[in-house]
Amino acid sequence: MNLKIDGHSPIPIRRQLTEQLKHVIESGGVARDQALPSIRELAGFLGINTNTVARVVEDLKQSGYVEARRGKGVFVAPAPPVRPSPHLRNGFLQDTVMRAAALGMTADDLAVAVLSVASVRPAAVQGTVEVLLVECSPPELDFFAGQLEAHLPVRVDKVLLGELATVARRQKQAGRWRAAVTSFCHLPEVERLLSGRGVPVIALLAEAHLETLHRLAQLPSGTRVGVASAAVATAHNLEHSIANAGLPNIVLVGACAAQGAALGRLVRRVDVIVCSTAAAERVRGLAGPAVQVMIDDRALDQRAIEMLAALLVRQNGDRPAAAPPAGQNRLSPRPSSGRKRPNRRTRRRGRTRAMVRGQ
Repeated sequence: MNLKIDGHSPIPIRRQLTEQLKHVIESGGVARDQALPSIRELAGFLGINTNTVARVVEDLKQSGYVEARRGKGVFVAPAPPVRPSPHLRNGFLQDTVMRAAALGMTADDLAVAVLSVASVRPAAVQGTVEVLLVECSPPELDFFAGQLEAHLPVRVDKVLLGELATVARRQKQAGRWRAAVTSFCHLPEVERLLSGRGVPVIALLAEAHLETLHRLAQLPSGTRVGVASAAVATAHNLEHSIANAGLPNIVLVGACAAQGAALGRLVRRVDVIVCSTAAAERVRGLAGPAVQVMIDDRALDQRAIEMLAALLVRQNGDRPAAAPPAGQNRLSPRPSSGRKRPNRRTRRRGRTRAMVRGQ
């Protein structure tokens, strides 16, 4: 393991070591089920306090990266967490460091600058933003919500397409959404139902994973491929994604939900089934050994996430501060106690202090 602790860095030593060990584990620097050096060994090697290393190990255990085995030590978990897009994240960090170096910035300069910017980051990056998600089925809602909340610090409010008309009538509720997201096929209807409510709508695109397309491209010419998922809409979306790849060696036979008789008919007509994790057990039970099963839970197109993030941050800069509720003073949430009303200068100082606390 290539670990390095900088005692002069503004980043706390505990945070430095925690993030480095997470990165090492995620990148395969320490194999699954392999033991980590002991707390004393790590502390001695890095020249830091054993209590700090012990707290780091406890952090890693709490987040699922390692596990303690009685009498044997601390081992990398068999299935440690995987943060979204590790390769994209590493590429972004490397590019950022290179650009900073070109400007004459050291690693410490960059760290201090990032911390400085983060301390005044907009609400869109503080997890205080609510986003409306509209889809046609619960599996689609769960899939997109999980993807969005994994990539962006937002809270997703899930609404089925069939219920949006009723929900949209609640103007007060619609006002709290900073944006609405939905699939391309539902975009016109969602825009119509939210028209006049000041909620911008962004279309999301979920594609088959590149690994799946690569595996499909290696199949023999004429291979018959079917698609199944927990919901028929999800299955058709995945089928369209594969069709758009234009693979000449496969023949798409059809798509269906994992429940019902249609799946049994589909597996009898194909050589390969591409399906979601939720549908895999039933697909394998019906398919038998002659049909190859490929698991693909789709990936949200990164460009849609970037569009949503840019919209939220831009809105934060354009939007005025929220007005306090009627009859309630922004700086004094409690009812008046009859004390003397502060003068204008005092109120201005109080407002400044409140804004600083809220950042």
